[in-house]
Amino acid sequence: MARTTERCGPEVASPEGIEAQTCVLTAARDRPDTWARTYYRNETGGELLAVLSLMGPYGRTVQTRCPIRAGDEPAICETPREPSRGEHSAYMAVAEFSAPANSANGRSSGNGGEIEGNGAEIEPLLLRSGSNSPAPADG
Repeated sequence: MARTTERCGPEVASPEGIEAQTCVLTAARDRPDTWARTYYRNETGGELLAVLSLMGPYGRTVQTRCPIRAGDEPAICETPREPSRGEHSAYMAVAEFSAPANSANGRSSGNGGEIEGNGAEIEPLLLRSGSNSPAPADG
């Protein structure tokens, strides 16, 4: 069985009711794989969209979009597994949570929405969660 290494950033929460923790995972095998995972809970009362990005050495980035259902049960979003290139510490993951413009969570886009490259309007960012831990405080 492959041993999996998981490096996670801090648990973060938004005033709107989103909680998340984002991690980089590597499965040690003959040919190791690396992927990103975000653990989340959505208590906003509406559906959200998460964009999870895994950034690796040599400018390599893998991105996944996950629809986030409303509810108080914990859930996960993952990128596809990719063959590892370099050390586990060379990878970083970021999850960004926003409400789609057509969501039923009581928000409206008005003029605050942004247009993505695919033409979909999205709401402003509600929460960003990263895999990197904060630097230790001196002292």
